[in-house]
Amino acid sequence: MLRPLYVALLLAGASTQVAANTDLMTIYRQAVLNSADLAAAEADALARQEALPQARSQLLPNLGIGAGAAREDLEIDNVGGDEYSTHYYQASLTQPLFRADRWFTYQAAKATTQQAQLEFSATQQNLILEVSQAYFNVLQASDNLATAKAEEKAFERQLEQAQERFDVGLSARTDVLEARAGYDSARAARLTAETNLDVSYQALTRLTNQSYDSLYGISHELPVLPPTPASMQEWVETAAAQNLTLQASRYAIEGAEDSLRSSKAGYAPVVDAFVRYSNNNGGASIPAAGQSSADTELTSFGVELSMPLFTGGLTTSQVRESTYRLTQAEQSSEAQRRRVVENTRNLYRTVTSSVEEVSARRQAIVSAKAALDATQTGYEVGTRNVVDVLDAQRNLFRTVRDYNTVRYNYIINNLNLKLAAGTLSPQDLQDLSQWLNPNYDPDEDFIPQATQEEMEQMSMGNRPTPLPPSDPDGTTF
Repeated sequence: MLRPLYVALLLAGASTQVAANTDLMTIYRQAVLNSADLAAAEADALARQEALPQARSQLLPNLGIGAGAAREDLEIDNVGGDEYSTHYYQASLTQPLFRADRWFTYQAAKATTQQAQLEFSATQQNLILEVSQAYFNVLQASDNLATAKAEEKAFERQLEQAQERFDVGLSARTDVLEARAGYDSARAARLTAETNLDVSYQALTRLTNQSYDSLYGISHELPVLPPTPASMQEWVETAAAQNLTLQASRYAIEGAEDSLRSSKAGYAPVVDAFVRYSNNNGGASIPAAGQSSADTELTSFGVELSMPLFTGGLTTSQVRESTYRLTQAEQSSEAQRRRVVENTRNLYRTVTSSVEEVSARRQAIVSAKAALDATQTGYEVGTRNVVDVLDAQRNLFRTVRDYNTVRYNYIINNLNLKLAAGTLSPQDLQDLSQWLNPNYDPDEDFIPQATQEEMEQMSMGNRPTPLPPSDPDGTTF
């Protein structure tokens, strides 16, 4: 079986019924069962593994039988002729004794089988990441929609306030027009966010062939911690040793080396042992020639040796081709190694920087809300205009979106880092699931509760409570 990693998960709770409010592991199980890409990759891996028994068969005995019947007309000058029927049957057994080309082809098939298994395992890992990306893209789109709704509502209130002030002569018509433009823009952004949410659900449908109404949200209490171990070099070394695609490329080199040896063995002699038996019944009956019908039976056994002398340049061309294929495999493996090292280093830096960025983005929300309150107060007393208020509102909601974006990017980059290191597994999704909240309401929870409390404190002129520092000894997820 090619899917041992998933058996326990599927037995643990795969279901053809999808709940309205669905969690990450349920979607992952549905993807394992229904992903067309995974099924195609499995079929490809199984097909490629058939190269091994096919190559082995060329080293084992070959047994064959044959039979035939014919009607023949024999004429001999000055003697006479005869028409007769004949039938025969035969059997042969051949055992290769020395077939260097077939032996190296068999060794190459072993490497091909290992390569196919690793590449399928890499596809399995990629499915984990793809499901996660699709899932958290939906959550991010949901939060963005909630932010857009809140922004539209805030701009609507601002429009109403501007209209009231204009009606009593406290502001110019320009303020109403500016507020109206801001509201219309916010409404358009909300409509776009609704479309983006619908689009994001389609990725889940493509992976699972199921439809979903809503998903469990991710808690704002999810620990945002640096990678463990906290050493870039250790991550790079792990990736160099365990990255599945890189391991597969090494088996590709091994297979290319054996294929080159097989091509060169085309110059070598071939030695086979054989046993052959034939029986021929019937024949001509020409008395004048001293011939009569007879049955013949022949059994022979021995050893055959053949030596290719000239094949029209075929063997030489095959050796050149195999040499080029080996060079290609070596260079492809080196290119893959460089990509893995680059990705691992970049992802490590990205995840590390995200830890501080998430904290800073949360604090920026508090500061943006305080700035909005101050601007609103200034507008009410006449020291600020409506454009300043609209800009402050836009800045607040942009800050909220930035916070949610970096939070979801942190999760996906963490999984990407583990994928690069070759350590990504369904357990990582299970760990993430501990922080999923079935009661998460994007319209209420798109801003952390603690941040909302800090914004209220800031509005009342109090200093915000500092965010707790990340636990340096904690483990990611």
